[in-house]
Order: sequence, then C-alpha cells, then structure tokens
Amino acid sequence: MTVNVAVNMDMNILIVDDYKTMLRIVHSLLTQLGFTNIHEATDGTTALSLLREKEFSLVISDWNMEPMTGLQLLREVRADDALKALPFIMVTAESKTENAVAAKQAGANNTIVKPFNAETLKSKIVAVVGQF
Repeated sequence: MTVNVAVNMDMNILIVDDYKTMLRIVHSLLTQLGFTNIHEATDGTTALSLLREKEFSLVISDWNMEPMTGLQLLREVRADDALKALPFIMVTAESKTENAVAAKQAGANNTIVKPFNAETLKSKIVAVVGQF
C-alpha cells in the first residue's frame, strides 16, 4: 500500500554543486516544479555549515566536487545525529553502476544521472519525500 504524502512546496531545499551553471539549472527545474525555498552551496564544506545552521527537508548534491565530494558530504550528513535522516539525492554525470551502489551504501535516498529534466527530478523527489 502506498500512502501519498503531500509535499510542502515551501520546504527548504539545498542544492550543492561546484559548477554554477548546474546550480542554475537545478534551481530553475525546482522553481518550475513549484518549490520556493531553494538554497545553494558551491561545495560540500559550505553545504555542511548551512545544514547545521538551518533546517532543510532535502539535499540535492553533485557527486564530483572539490575539496569535499558529494559522497563525503553524504557520509558527513549520515554521521551527524541531527542530520542523518535528511533526504539526500546524489547527482552524477557518470552512469556507472558502482557510483550508484556507493551512493546507496553511503546512505543516498536516490541518485540522478545528468543530464536530466524536470520530470526526472520530480520523480526522484517524489520517491524520496512524497507526492506533490
């Protein structure tokens, strides 16, 4: 039995990517989907600070970043008692199976392979946080 949970479109979402163009693309897709509180970080270290300062309902993070990768960020989030239940979607440019497996093992709720569109993003968010 599936239960449709209404998603709060005002929830705080943090997108993390060291590539500003990708931040703009994901921000735009989330806006198209109706989300209004979208925050950005250009690296894992900044993202972790933001996550510890403010309450977020979802993280969408790129895998390949410097100096802290998305996978390292995910591991830090899962190791933090205050953050460990936070829904986390990992974005990667590589469709390698081992990347998806590593992300899952580290605690990612879902993964998305670039490039992707609003529908793909919506389906991944629905799988993680519920219908909207």
